[in-house]
Amino acid sequence: MPRKVLVIGLDCAAPELVFDQLANVMPNLTRLREEGIYGRMRSSNPPITCPAWVVMSTGQSPGQLGIYGFRHRSGNSYTEFNIATSYDVKELAVWDILSKRGKYVCIVGVPPSYPPPCVTGLSISGFLAPSIKSQYTSPPSLKEEIDKLGGYLLDVKGFRTDDKDRLLKDLYALTENRFKVVSYLMKSKPWDFFMFVEMGPDRLHHGFWKYYDKTHHLHEPGSKYESLFSDYYQYLDGKIGELLEIIDDDTVVIVVSDHGAKPMKGVICINEWLVREGYLKLKAHPIKQVRLDEADIDWENTTAWGWGGYYARVFFNVKGREETGVIDSKDFERIRSEVSEKLRQIRGVNGEALDTKVYIPAELYGGVVKGNPPDLMVYFDDLSYRSTGTLGHNCLHLSENDTGPDDAVHDWDGIFILWDPKHKVGGIIQNITLYDVAPTILHAMGLKVPKGMEGKIIKVK
Repeated sequence: MPRKVLVIGLDCAAPELVFDQLANVMPNLTRLREEGIYGRMRSSNPPITCPAWVVMSTGQSPGQLGIYGFRHRSGNSYTEFNIATSYDVKELAVWDILSKRGKYVCIVGVPPSYPPPCVTGLSISGFLAPSIKSQYTSPPSLKEEIDKLGGYLLDVKGFRTDDKDRLLKDLYALTENRFKVVSYLMKSKPWDFFMFVEMGPDRLHHGFWKYYDKTHHLHEPGSKYESLFSDYYQYLDGKIGELLEIIDDDTVVIVVSDHGAKPMKGVICINEWLVREGYLKLKAHPIKQVRLDEADIDWENTTAWGWGGYYARVFFNVKGREETGVIDSKDFERIRSEVSEKLRQIRGVNGEALDTKVYIPAELYGGVVKGNPPDLMVYFDDLSYRSTGTLGHNCLHLSENDTGPDDAVHDWDGIFILWDPKHKVGGIIQNITLYDVAPTILHAMGLKVPKGMEGKIIKVK
């Protein structure tokens, strides 16, 4: 018999925290695990908020989606880019499939849900909406209803900040607001499928990890924020408990995160390295930190340049593709292999060898690479080092992020919990991936999984 499904998305929630270190302060999630099935869930490649949530909702790879991060290169431009929106998602998400079958869906804050998707039911954008002055709801009339409820918070005011007290206040306000809106909608609107994403854990990890983790290279023992992880997750678990009181025994609950988290070891300046190696040519080296588009670059003699982020993206200056391309097509593979091997040899801040992974998108996604993929995807020390694309540092390594304090990087495994109140079994399951979530949702709701959707159905047996 078809069931209702509630998906609770906790952005960046790490299995080490939820399943182990902080499980004692999360009785509701612990109960769901003990009565349901759970396990570590492998993220997308790359394990970035966007595309990870899209991979989860569509069952398609980043290559098929043409989404490799928040930013996307505009055509073959050297410096122009655009931010991913819901219009970039061309594949059907689970809410699209359910809407076509007459199911009522509610979607709140699932990246990159701006503009809000039109569904049979309602949708509300998340933090990628430009502001609450924008039309962040579908239908539009829902915005007035949310305003009467007390308004809607898209995000904290900025999580890369030294003003930790302000960030802490914003963090709790964001979570309180998100659960208030979700609770209201769950109680007052018809729905067969409800999915929302809470960004609080992600902002907590990036803003406060060094106070919690004694192994962090910037750890500050005795800080007043030392108990914040425990306090926040206990608060978050209480909010989840309030939602569990709303649902009935015909509702299956799935708790997921898009990726995990771990301490950031440092930052590698990808463009500074490319300059040193002779691949990126400057007419004048900047004397202060500048973005790539602000630097005086000699594009006619440049072979490669890079973008920063939780992973580095490297682009090559190819004849016939870029405006002033310098690499002949016959030399492209050789140069790409040369750069890839050199990237793997980059060492850490203390001269240590790094477990750096370099991927070619076409090989990673089985030859399917839509959109404007980078030529190389670089994960320094398996993501433990962040990358920056800014110039003017005159060094290869930074101890902190160049755009503001950021204590954590993304890790490969997120969380997965499946709880069916009518089939309480308990148990750990292995080899779960983001691709399995969409098929599992459709199966739980009595629908066939479309051909071409990757992943497997996870069942409570």
